Order: sequence, then structure tokens, then C-alpha cells
Amino acid sequence: MTQQIPLQIPWPKLKRSLVAILRGVTPDEAEGIVAALIESGFELIEVPLNSPEPFVSIERLCKRFGTDGLIGAGTVLSTADCARVADVGGRLMVSPNVDADVLAMAQARGMVTMPGVFSPTEALLALRCGASALKFFPASVLGPSGIAAQLAVLPEDVVVGAVGGVSDKNLAAYVAAGIRAFGLGSSLYRPGMTAEEVRATARASVRAYDLATG
Repeated sequence: MTQQIPLQIPWPKLKRSLVAILRGVTPDEAEGIVAALIESGFELIEVPLNSPEPFVSIERLCKRFGTDGLIGAGTVLSTADCARVADVGGRLMVSPNVDADVLAMAQARGMVTMPGVFSPTEALLALRCGASALKFFPASVLGPSGIAAQLAVLPEDVVVGAVGGVSDKNLAAYVAAGIRAFGLGSSLYRPGMTAEEVRATARASVRAYDLATG
């Protein structure tokens, strides 16, 4: 009996594969902050599930910005949470690990997936489980050269992202190493920041990405 290959939901075609990680954002401030992000050029929005009332934020964001970008959750650790994200409209599932059951649930609900990996073993397992993209995390430990070394054993068309310690200040080094997707967290947003403050960090990140990839 041949093993069934999991369905892969493809990574979307975007102008910039920049994921805004809004860890700690609250429902009352989420819409204003995401409006600033989208206006600045972000199309991927992640609300980590260890934020205050994350499902409320995700539902509100999907209703308002669902046609403007891909909105979903990060730190998704269980199939139940994955299903709940989909139930409120989320279409992006980001996790810090590779869990075949969570990936299968996300795929069944038509979600784009980006599981966290650190080694070739984890990266190839994630791809075998049908991941849309790979999130090398924490990127600050591997560095551009550490991730680049692993690209040699991965399929050429795989979308590789760097998350953890990446900012507009060092993004170019990762781009030079062959990485084209990035998750930006504390360099972009920290709890308590206003929408205008986020707009400034978002524009700096977009500018750095465009310069590095142009």
C-alpha cells in the first residue's frame, strides 16, 4: 500500500512575504494596528494564541481585512485551537514546531501553514506533512549561514522563512543567504505601541525588504 501524500496548501503569491507577529495585541487595538500594517505594505498578519483574547482579535481582523491580506494565528499547538482559528475566519497557521496532526487539521480547513523547524530532519518532516512554508526558528541562533547550509538539501521551490531576531537592521543578510520570507515580531510590534508607532516600524521593514530584494 502506498503512503498518501498530504495535501499541500501553497504559499500565496505576494509582493512581500513579511509576516507581522503581533504577540500581546489586544482586540481593542488590533484593528488600528493592522490597518497601519496593511497600509505600509504587509499582507500577512499573525496573532499568537498566547495574546489576550486572540480569537476575538482574529475574528475582528478577518472580518475587516480578510480581503486585504492573509490573517491567522501563531503559536498554534493543538488541533482544537487550529480548528477554532479556522472557525473565526483565520487562513494562516503558524507554529513553533512540527505537529503532523495540527498540520493535517490546518490543511483540511484550507489554511496556509508555516511550522517551525531548526534542522534538516524537522524541515524535511514538515514538508512531508504538507507544510506550505518553513519557519526557521529561532533564526538568531542559526544565523543566515546556518539556514543557508540547510537550503542545499531542501527542494528548490520551498518557501523558507526566518523568524526570531530578524529586523530591518539585519534582514539584508538573510536575503543574501537565499531567504525570502520573514516573520517580524518585537522589532515591528511590542505591546503598548500605538498604530502610528507601528506604521513607522512597518515602513522601515518594508523599505529594508525592498532594498534587499530589489
